[in-house]
Amino acid sequence: MAKIYSVEQINNYIKQMFNTDFVLSQVNVQGEVSNCKYHSSGHIYFTIKDNGSVLNAIMFAGNRTGLKFQMKDGMQVVVSGNISVYERDGKYQMYAKRIEQTGMGDLYQRFLELKKELEEMGMFDALYKKPIPKYAAKIGIVTASTGAAIQDIINISTRRNPYVQLVLYPAIVQGEFAVDSICRGINKLEEYGVDTIIVGRGGGSIEDLWAFNDVKVANAIFECSIPVISAVGHETDFTIADFVADMRAPTPSAAAELAVCNIFEILESLADCQSKLNTAMRNRIDFSRMTIQQYQKVITNLSPINMINTRRQYLEHLSMQLNHNMENLLTQRRNYLKTICASLDSLSPLARLCSGYSYVRDIKGKTLNSVENINAGDRLRISVTDGDIWTKVETVSGIKRS
Repeated sequence: MAKIYSVEQINNYIKQMFNTDFVLSQVNVQGEVSNCKYHSSGHIYFTIKDNGSVLNAIMFAGNRTGLKFQMKDGMQVVVSGNISVYERDGKYQMYAKRIEQTGMGDLYQRFLELKKELEEMGMFDALYKKPIPKYAAKIGIVTASTGAAIQDIINISTRRNPYVQLVLYPAIVQGEFAVDSICRGINKLEEYGVDTIIVGRGGGSIEDLWAFNDVKVANAIFECSIPVISAVGHETDFTIADFVADMRAPTPSAAAELAVCNIFEILESLADCQSKLNTAMRNRIDFSRMTIQQYQKVITNLSPINMINTRRQYLEHLSMQLNHNMENLLTQRRNYLKTICASLDSLSPLARLCSGYSYVRDIKGKTLNSVENINAGDRLRISVTDGDIWTKVETVSGIKRS
């Protein structure tokens, strides 16, 4: 029975064949850079292609010190290094030690020419960019029905808003039928009536993404009445569709985040607004209640009954004050009268009569205070405290005055 080998042994044997080959140990390969990726580890993964074939290549981070430019898809380069087998995958690839730039590739040159032409036509102008609806309920998607792009869009959209409606047009996104398929998908979704359209696919080489660099796709996006988000490839990939679209997303996942609102943030914001509104309403009601109470007090104070009661109280107060003042005045006058009476009593003839004096008048009632004009035989009236005495003058004698 023939000897049986493991897969690892076969791959290792082939690798030894590559490593011992004189030509493959140091070779210079010229071609166009495609599908170039800068890894976080510092390694550069890319392919070198020409019209007939494609060669996978890698430049390790330790060999990048001599690289004086940023590698991009479409560049014409000369890669120096060796070709060997990566045993794990059983694939051969070129391990680059040095890379020199020689020019631009044909596809990249066509890309730049079309970009310049459409830009001069004004198709990239911000004036024509339509705003992306903030609260889209129905989102159209033009991409392949299988692959990571549609799954990423579905996952992100469902997480952000499970109520949003996703309408997929399963388009061909690569190959000779891709351009017509993408244009047809945009037109159909526009007729169907969605709020936003996402046009895109996952990453790939410039050849894989070339359908999105076609002028037909650019015109379909530009003429679409519905806002279009372009989501082609990875963050470093740029296509004509990105410049024509109303918004460019670096990845399909990012497109879903731009197109689909986060309903949970909206609900949280609404709850916060409701809480603020309730607080404002309560404050307003409390303020209105206080205002009404103040108005009620004013109305009560200005009511006729209250004014009558107030005036009645005031009149009662004035009446009491008047009585008090009158009593005080009467008391003062009474005391004053007593004082006057006492003074009069002290001056009254009757008071003198009480002290043994008498009051003498003639027959006509004229008071006599002198012996003049009194003659013997005149009748006189003498008043004492308990009555009058009528008498007749016998003699009149005067008092000598010195």
